Amino acid sequence: MSSTPSDEKKSLSADDEPSSAQGQPLSETELEPAPDGGLRAWLVAFGAASIFFCCLGFSNSFGTFTEYYLSHQLRDHSPDDVAWIGSLSAFLQFFIGMVGGPLFDRYGSLQVIYPSAILYVVAVMILSLCKTYWQIMLVQGVLMGFAMAFLQFPAMASVSQYFDKKRAAALGVAISGSSIGGIVMPIAVSKMLNSTSLGFGWTVRIIGFLMLPFMAFSLVVVRPRLPPRTTNFWIASAFRDVRYDFLILSTFFVFIGMFMPVIFLPTYAVGRGMDATLAGYLPAILNAASTFGRIIPGVLADKYGRLNIYAAGSVVTSVVIFCMDSTTSNAAIIVYSAVFGFASGTIVSGAAVSITGCAPDPRDIGTYTGMGLGFGAVGALIGPPIDGAFVAHYAGFFEATVFSGAMCLFGGFIILVAKFASPQGVFSKS
Repeated sequence: MSSTPSDEKKSLSADDEPSSAQGQPLSETELEPAPDGGLRAWLVAFGAASIFFCCLGFSNSFGTFTEYYLSHQLRDHSPDDVAWIGSLSAFLQFFIGMVGGPLFDRYGSLQVIYPSAILYVVAVMILSLCKTYWQIMLVQGVLMGFAMAFLQFPAMASVSQYFDKKRAAALGVAISGSSIGGIVMPIAVSKMLNSTSLGFGWTVRIIGFLMLPFMAFSLVVVRPRLPPRTTNFWIASAFRDVRYDFLILSTFFVFIGMFMPVIFLPTYAVGRGMDATLAGYLPAILNAASTFGRIIPGVLADKYGRLNIYAAGSVVTSVVIFCMDSTTSNAAIIVYSAVFGFASGTIVSGAAVSITGCAPDPRDIGTYTGMGLGFGAVGALIGPPIDGAFVAHYAGFFEATVFSGAMCLFGGFIILVAKFASPQGVFSKS
């Protein structure tokens, strides 16, 4: 006998875990459908965008910090030493998502997002006081990366609960907040560090104050739509899905390659004769283009297939990375940063929305995303230091671009293998 609407609502109460007759979690189609729009849903998306503005937007500014560190307080350290700071932060903000995503699925936003937002802003203020390598490593690499994991994964999970058919577009809008932050923050940081007498301390504090209203807005509007789940903290059965496993492997290789221009492009530009202030603006140009690279492919993914767009974005990004060492003039480097920004904008949002499609129950999306991107983030940890070692050893960027481009290309091809494992087949719009 089919259940009535009132029975379905009862099954979704916070006190009862919905299950089928066989004791398995209800599928997404048996739960109340996502609204896929409306004021409440889009407020959650824009609240998530505010979180990404402050978190991943700041991470996307690390190229500006890299050039400054190598010229000032960390001038006695090698490029791969400094790259470890950015790569560790990128790694932790995804890897610790294996905890942040499940915690959100179980406890909601109040217990996860609120304390993490406070910790993150405090960490930014502490960074302004750092002077040595290990101080910067512990604060910008470890503490901020840790806090970001408990902000970004709940944000993605919240948006995914409100959108189904338009999920790729909504997540593209949410993650585009990182691109906007990556426009504003590098320009502000480069201008204050290189063209004013504010110094490093007050530059970072001003960025911290800039984050406050965005964090406050996100704390008000980001809420889960569905009641928490009470099953196992991690979902080991997810790894029985071959498509999910291939997506994780793909993300690992793509993350090895994609962060090289993000971290080293300003340093590369200064080496080619560009003024340090103008070079500091390159991450802003990159992120301005990636705003469109996150939103437009997100809309296309809902129409032509999430895996298709993610694969295409990874392959195109690899080709662009191969071309980096061929750009020599200021104009060419500026155009290159915009092209790379648009191409790579597909990757983080594309990986996230592809992984969310593997979750049979929308209340498990945070856990699936956290586990998937968490394992994939190991690539973000090892990629930039390897690039830095290539740059230091060969005194140039050719070898680093070849290595990074090859890793990103290989990751894109693995996505095609994931399509073979999907029920719809390789030529589908999955």
